[in-house]
Amino acid sequence: MTREAPGFYDHGELVAVLTTQPLDRTLDYRAPEGGCHLGAFVEVPLGPRKVAGVVWGPGKGDFDLSKVRHVIRVLDVAPMRAEMQEFLQRAGDYTLTPMAAMLRLATRAPGLGDPPSMRKVYRPGAATPDRMTDARRRVLETFEEYGGLAFTLKELSEHAGVSSSVVKGLVKQGAVTEEDTPRDLPYAYLDPARPGADLTADQAAAAEVLRAGIRDGIYGTTLLRGVTGSGKTEVYLEAVAECLRQGRQALVLLPEIALTEEFLRRITARFGTQPAEWHSGVTMTERRRAWKMVGEGGCQVVVGARSALFLPFRDLGLIVVDEEHDSSYKQEDGVLYNARDMAVLRASICDAQVVLASATPSLESWTNAEAGKYRRLDLTSRFGEAVMPELRAIDMRSETLPSNRWISPTLQRAAEARIAAGEQALFFLNRRGYAPVTICRACGHQIGCPDCDARMVEHRFLKRLMCHQCGETAPMPEACPACEAEGKLAAVGPGVERLAEEAAALFPEARIATLSSDMFGSARALKAEIAAIGAGGADIIIGTQLVAKGHNFPLLTLVGVIDADLGLQGSDLRAAERTFQLMRQVAGRAGRAEKPGTALLQTFQPEHPVIRAILGGDEEGFWRAEAREREQAGVPPFGRMAGIVISSTDPQEAFDAGNDLARRDGPIRQAGAQVFGPAPAPIARIRGRHRVRLLVKAPKGTALQPAIARWVAQVRGSANLRLTVDIDPQSFF
Repeated sequence: MTREAPGFYDHGELVAVLTTQPLDRTLDYRAPEGGCHLGAFVEVPLGPRKVAGVVWGPGKGDFDLSKVRHVIRVLDVAPMRAEMQEFLQRAGDYTLTPMAAMLRLATRAPGLGDPPSMRKVYRPGAATPDRMTDARRRVLETFEEYGGLAFTLKELSEHAGVSSSVVKGLVKQGAVTEEDTPRDLPYAYLDPARPGADLTADQAAAAEVLRAGIRDGIYGTTLLRGVTGSGKTEVYLEAVAECLRQGRQALVLLPEIALTEEFLRRITARFGTQPAEWHSGVTMTERRRAWKMVGEGGCQVVVGARSALFLPFRDLGLIVVDEEHDSSYKQEDGVLYNARDMAVLRASICDAQVVLASATPSLESWTNAEAGKYRRLDLTSRFGEAVMPELRAIDMRSETLPSNRWISPTLQRAAEARIAAGEQALFFLNRRGYAPVTICRACGHQIGCPDCDARMVEHRFLKRLMCHQCGETAPMPEACPACEAEGKLAAVGPGVERLAEEAAALFPEARIATLSSDMFGSARALKAEIAAIGAGGADIIIGTQLVAKGHNFPLLTLVGVIDADLGLQGSDLRAAERTFQLMRQVAGRAGRAEKPGTALLQTFQPEHPVIRAILGGDEEGFWRAEAREREQAGVPPFGRMAGIVISSTDPQEAFDAGNDLARRDGPIRQAGAQVFGPAPAPIARIRGRHRVRLLVKAPKGTALQPAIARWVAQVRGSANLRLTVDIDPQSFF
């Protein structure tokens, strides 16, 4: 960009800077010596501090100009593009999020203000230390955990929990190498000309439709629906290849970090080298490199979690949202947004294509495809020789089972037969930990979290109790906290750890692996365990919903769902949809190679419409019935909803504010919407804060955000009072 280009501000001109500080406006500054461009990342004075910001436009000059201070410096990164500014503004308007918070989402990389220079990085060396200590072992294990990635000295010391002298000592021993390397190099070239997989006829037809959309260079969204194991990934990788041929960038969003390892191998096999990664399991050094190279055009493809959507792409041509129905795409704290919906918004601004891939699409995406807003492509058969698994119910009302057992005799016999044949069985239970409730048999007390209205979950593997709302942990007590009786605490109900204990007793010769996100110290350790299972390192897999997300276990031929009724409980409007999706996804793990698979659902309600729909395989019939019910009720996707949570350490203050807000509902009624509540939130206390919830329900075409903004602006209270707005809530806790 030259000085003559539109949006250049000469030295001394007034510019408006949006900072990452919690202010409700831009601030005026004078352009620095040498000037600056619109979108430039800058450092500016704010009181006695120096803070980061972005030149958002011309200054207003609506106060004493003699007090205007100068921009300190322009950071050595690519300026924010106008389309990114528009995306942040429109996303902020939709979610009712202050722009400073939106900018923080878009600048989540360390050291952006550091000057370009050589730096020292540390990698694993070839030698073995002459003496192995715990500290040295932790350093070497850190390299192994992160797949040999380079670290700075500070990062490596912090990750391993050692002093820098330990690392330096390993350098002298040759067990660690120290290198001078330029800061933030471009990524290796991904070659779209390399041959892809041999596609079936319907895969090839779907891939050509996606390629044509990329070539058109205009916005469009496609729902790529394919049964589990149908090869959706190979199809959308052809769209990625076409995007690279057009010289544009691609983003692939995955719902779970643990999925990235296998997916990165497939990308590497297809294009010859690895893409950039963006998620919490990547080092800060790599995060900064990815952020800068995306903006400079030195990165073609990013594979990441939902926050990768806010990277500063130079020319984004394709966004893939894999497993688009997954609830983890909804950010539930901080800025509340749905990455699936924001992907569609971002693509519409930069003329990109969106591919929403799923075997069990969200009702929102299914409805948009039915209405013609999205193109729909269907893959109806499994890839290669694999066939869809047989699905059957186990009626638990006719099974003879002790009170402390959960694996039915029918499921046990089926698993024994599979293991004897050298195959794998999966027992699925969507409940982490050992037991959801710990009760005293002397006084009836249930151990709860001291800071939340939630029960503490026993994690016997960790020998601790854990609150799954706030993360609080405590040692497992010997005596009841209420009556102090010893030896009377009992675990009630099963979690995956307790299920693993039962499986070990029923199958004493079997190798058992438990997959639950809280049982692994890092994402890399979890990936390693998944890879080992895929290679045949276990006979029985015990897992939570983590196992439903895209893993390919070739030897897995039996899936047993321990409690198929679990998700049908409660009043969540999406309970039926989520149960249907989860059961179909889990069942789809079976028989993905040449051996046919079977899925057995343990249920006390085999006649329930959702269970019948799962077993019958009539997915379109299920979606049509679910859509009719939602439309009659006027709820999403046929109506609009918003959740307002008011919280305080003082329960009375929270209720008073909620009641006051409900009485002042004029802006909501004028918009044609309704307010329900206030009422205690389903989990009425989290982290010591008492929570009161109101729900807003409106017809589909209602301009809800402006009405809510006017409405909540009336809230007055102490600094202790907090109010959050969740547009399109996915959960109601």
